[in-house]
Amino acid sequence: MTSPITIPPRSGTAFRLAKGEHLTVIDPEGEQVSDLVVFNAEDLGEVISSGRSLDYASKLYLTTGDLIYSNRSNAMLSIVEDTVGRHDFLLTPCSRETFKIIYHDADPHQGCFGNLEAALAPFGIGPDAIPVAFNCFMNVVIAPQTGVFTVEAPLSRAGDFVKFRAEMDLIVGLTACSALQSNNYAFKPIAYRVDQAGC
Repeated sequence: MTSPITIPPRSGTAFRLAKGEHLTVIDPEGEQVSDLVVFNAEDLGEVISSGRSLDYASKLYLTTGDLIYSNRSNAMLSIVEDTVGRHDFLLTPCSRETFKIIYHDADPHQGCFGNLEAALAPFGIGPDAIPVAFNCFMNVVIAPQTGVFTVEAPLSRAGDFVKFRAEMDLIVGLTACSALQSNNYAFKPIAYRVDQAGC
């Protein structure tokens, strides 16, 4: 088993993940979101799809045993272990525009979108290709009668994790989320680990 790698607060990274390898996304301190996007390493036009994944699972909250599909309806990731059970797959990565519109920041941070853009650029992935992310640990609560949603504090505690298995060779983008509301108004690191199947 490999040692975890730390993503500092309000930053991101990108890396290759081979078919069959496991990616474990860890919340070291608790209440910290991580935006996860994946692309087919052999064809960057194939990308993680919120709409198809939620449609095929017939539920909003994906967890252990669920598959994450691409825009071409191919399985990209499977969730093999999840200690939290509440993640978001509806809201787009936070961005400069997010902080201008929601928080009215005069000098906004580039957000997860900007961090993903910078991290994925060396792999030939441009900003227009960045999709809705699987937001690990993000707690979006939806009012059943009105559809109004609120972003609440993550349910994750220190050491909680979600483990994925790659169902194809992937390029992965991963962040330590930059939005105050998503992270209970504090910014903390995210850790991740890549292991061979069975580890």
